[in-house]
Amino acid sequence: MANRHLSRSVAVQVLFEWDFNSYGEDRIDTIIKRNLREFAPGLQDASFVENLVKGVLRERKKLDSFIEKTAPEWPIGQIALVDRNVLRAGLYELIFGNRKEVPPKVAINEAIELAKTFGGETSGKFVNGVLGTVYREMGEPDKDGTSEKKKEGVSLSEDLGGAVVYYPSKKDDKDIFIFALVHDVFGYWTLSKGHLETGEDAKAGTIREIKEELGIDVELKDELGKNEYVASDPEKGQVKKSVTYFLALAKGKHIRLGDSGGLDDARWFGEDELLDLKIYDDLKPIIAKAIKILRSS
Repeated sequence: MANRHLSRSVAVQVLFEWDFNSYGEDRIDTIIKRNLREFAPGLQDASFVENLVKGVLRERKKLDSFIEKTAPEWPIGQIALVDRNVLRAGLYELIFGNRKEVPPKVAINEAIELAKTFGGETSGKFVNGVLGTVYREMGEPDKDGTSEKKKEGVSLSEDLGGAVVYYPSKKDDKDIFIFALVHDVFGYWTLSKGHLETGEDAKAGTIREIKEELGIDVELKDELGKNEYVASDPEKGQVKKSVTYFLALAKGKHIRLGDSGGLDDARWFGEDELLDLKIYDDLKPIIAKAIKILRSS
């Protein structure tokens, strides 16, 4: 693991030099070789540096978009060079990396340490805040693999409300239904949901959250069920989340994604398009139930 930490240090230094000098990507191999020679002679895992650096450059636009959405008060150009390149590297491992090789918490902790080493006094907190926001959304990708051992350590619980948002339409003189889904930073299309406020009714909270996230008013119909999972929060630890899902009729068709660090798109899809989408397994029964209710109505 010491080699991996050193590799990440070299990768960040390469990215910093590349960014500072506004080099083209054609210079990157030369920069990598020189930094390896100067700062990590004899490093056994040199390929890790190359893969991380080139992965960051390949996905840079997406990574910068995630940073801007998670920290909207900090445009990319105003973030310190060290901080933004540590964030790019950390986010790349967090979002696009192999979670079996680099668990999310490792990616975050490594990035925080690099920020403390190379950045200023507040760099560690800033990097932790941005990556922590993204990590909070990672309860869904990892929840299917949550073990009982992890659940034993849960000390907090949070209630959320979500919905299968739809509106009726016609196609070839047949009644069909159109559904609103949101796209998260991990590449999944998912259902709109949000946290309920303390003492807030699940229905009222869901209507409010859908309005904030999609920009439309809805009328709740049937309750579709609950999903429970354990998410790992870098500050709170293991948190049990319980989401109550409803069937919700949209009162408008113009959706506009609200500010969210974990989402990057929102669209309408016909029922026949849902099969081709990357959707979390535990949401498929919720969506299937909604469709069954709509068909029988």
